Amino acid sequence: MAHGIFTLPDPKNEPVLDYRAGSTERVELQAKLKELRKKEIEIPLVIGGKAVKTGKLAECVVPHDHGHVLARYHLAGKKEVQMAIDAALKAREQWAAMPWQDRAAIFNRAADLLRTSWRTTLNAATMLGQSKNAMQAEIDAACELIDFLNFNTKYMEQIYTEQPPENPTGIWNQLEQRPLEGFVFAVSPFNFTAIAGNLTSAPAMMGNVVVWKPASSCVYSGWYLMKLFEAAGVPAGVINFVPGPGSAVGPMVMDHPELAGIHFTGSTPVFQSMWKTVGDNIAKYRSYPRIVGETGGKDFVVAHPSAGADEVAVGLVRGAFEYQGQKCSAASRAYIPKNLWPRVEKKMLAMLDDMTMGGTEDFTNFVNAVIDRGAFRDITAYIDHAKRSKKAKIIAGGGYDDSKGFFIEPTIVVTTDPHFKLMEEEIFGPVLTIYVYEGKDWKKTLKLVDATSPFALTGAVFSKDRYALIEARETLVNCAGNFYLNDKPTGAVVGQQPFGGARASGTNDKAGSMLNLLRWVSPRTVKENYNPPTDYRYPFLEADE
Repeated sequence: MAHGIFTLPDPKNEPVLDYRAGSTERVELQAKLKELRKKEIEIPLVIGGKAVKTGKLAECVVPHDHGHVLARYHLAGKKEVQMAIDAALKAREQWAAMPWQDRAAIFNRAADLLRTSWRTTLNAATMLGQSKNAMQAEIDAACELIDFLNFNTKYMEQIYTEQPPENPTGIWNQLEQRPLEGFVFAVSPFNFTAIAGNLTSAPAMMGNVVVWKPASSCVYSGWYLMKLFEAAGVPAGVINFVPGPGSAVGPMVMDHPELAGIHFTGSTPVFQSMWKTVGDNIAKYRSYPRIVGETGGKDFVVAHPSAGADEVAVGLVRGAFEYQGQKCSAASRAYIPKNLWPRVEKKMLAMLDDMTMGGTEDFTNFVNAVIDRGAFRDITAYIDHAKRSKKAKIIAGGGYDDSKGFFIEPTIVVTTDPHFKLMEEEIFGPVLTIYVYEGKDWKKTLKLVDATSPFALTGAVFSKDRYALIEARETLVNCAGNFYLNDKPTGAVVGQQPFGGARASGTNDKAGSMLNLLRWVSPRTVKENYNPPTDYRYPFLEADE
């Protein structure tokens, strides 16, 4: 075993490539898109480092061209779930014993591979499988995931090197950080490839083994992510890839006595159901499972009467409609003062009129498709509700078409009711609902924002009045785990704005920070006494003379 002091370099955020016309990165990405579209691949499960085929298949399709099949993937059943748990537990002892510097090297290598030879592959897979344009894919599948891997290994170093500050003479106090006893269940969503990478790698780099169920609508990019981990040297069994229906995968995992933790991003009802199941099963687990989850949001933008109309309009359009509003952080409800509204409205309508919608292969398209038919139906039902309501008016968009792809126009709804259905419920699509308030009701409106939604993920306030910003920050202190001043409520950067919300939005364990990694270790304090006592008696027992 190697001995010595190891220090990782300080990480820096990965620069976002522009993909300008004629640039090398654009030409390479376009070529990779053509290459991946030409072939239909078969995706097996990966259990204990081996490909497992069940014969029960499902399809990965292009959301903006849903007749095009990218891959057929094998579905895990009860047998394969048990195999994955067994493989993880078999790998646990050796992986946990590996020096942390070597685990760091593996994931730092994954970051370096992604930064170089794997960049176009992960980006292209995300563009095709999740209908993200080049910029959104670059921010997600490349830059954010590279940052997660590089920053988390540095946080890991800090965690392991933290020791008790006091060591009295004759005593050596030590702090150890042990992996959890059992396996971690990682459940990843469709909307961010980087989230899938972090949900699996964060527990793994801390010495844990993982059973990973990706969302059915992002198995395609998940497969390439699994291959990246293998290429970086993640040992067999440390991360096990088991796509399949939640009804087949979830119950067996949640019922297993060795379940040590859950790392989840997805819907609030599913997370609450998992939490309830853990509670019901608590007596059978070897230890209390760590439950870490980020769920939904009904994210807000509030403009003060002093705000700049152009800044507010751009913040709303980018915040609400980038990646078709399918971000947990997307701007979904907005409160605009009456004095600003005419200029904000004019600016937004002009921007939407300039936008084009279509496939991700055409780099001039700002808007692409929503993820699948289920999402299409749910989102358009809200639009139809607004069309029927006397309390709302659609001032932009409202159209949709799923004949070729799952396309929904960026839609802006203005309501006279601050508790209108579209102001309160999570939509997770390109729909922004706006309530125009009287400027004199600024304080009242802040209280309204606080009371309207059960979620508390992201929020933004625009104002040129510093006192107003302070007031908003204090009033809305519990409304958002990520709070933005004069900026859109999306685009958190690893190492700068660790991500997570409270209330119904999750456990707020801040992905992209040391706080998250601390959930995947169990500390042990060790006291060594160089001169142990040889007499039971204490000085106070001496008799008075």
